[in-house]
Amino acid sequence: MNNTKKAGRPKKFDRDEALLKAVEVFWKQGYEGASMKLLTDSMGINSPSLYAEFGDKHRLYLEAIDRYANDDGCAPLVALETEPDIEMAVRAFFEAAIDYSTHHASGARGCFLASCVATSAGHVDGTAEMLREAIEATDTRITARFDVEKARGALPPDFPSSDQAKLLFDLRQGLVFRARAGFSRGQLLADIDKGVAAVMNPAVKSD
Repeated sequence: MNNTKKAGRPKKFDRDEALLKAVEVFWKQGYEGASMKLLTDSMGINSPSLYAEFGDKHRLYLEAIDRYANDDGCAPLVALETEPDIEMAVRAFFEAAIDYSTHHASGARGCFLASCVATSAGHVDGTAEMLREAIEATDTRITARFDVEKARGALPPDFPSSDQAKLLFDLRQGLVFRARAGFSRGQLLADIDKGVAAVMNPAVKSD
């Protein structure tokens, strides 16, 4: 009789969790500053496992961008799309952007796309295209929300949905840039009224 015990199977690799940890490292350190040791230590895997699962640092970075753009980076959009009142929805969009820019669980500030990806777009292959796609997808979703409100009569028929969608996105980027620089949540919230007014009334110009 063979009494040899079979070795237990290794703990299942949580790919998504590891990818989120990679986002945090790239966000804080940038592409160049994110060493393989920092990445593997944070992700809880060794170098062979990282290469086997993601190929290399470059491919891991591209996957991290995609993961962020399709989840955490969409929090403001979810707020915009789920709040029934359109003015409150625009306000919720700004508030969600401020919240994750100043209180991200990782301790990172700002926005991963604006703080890290944008700075690497000129010299890391594939990032410029992914950044452009993320921006265009955001513009499309915001425009669609405004168009729905125009069809409902909550916004005037001549409301420039596309232009105001781009303005909303650009104002958001200004907030996350300030968050990256260390402005507090309270300081950023103080500017929301002007942002909402500028978006909801195309005739209103922000200072």
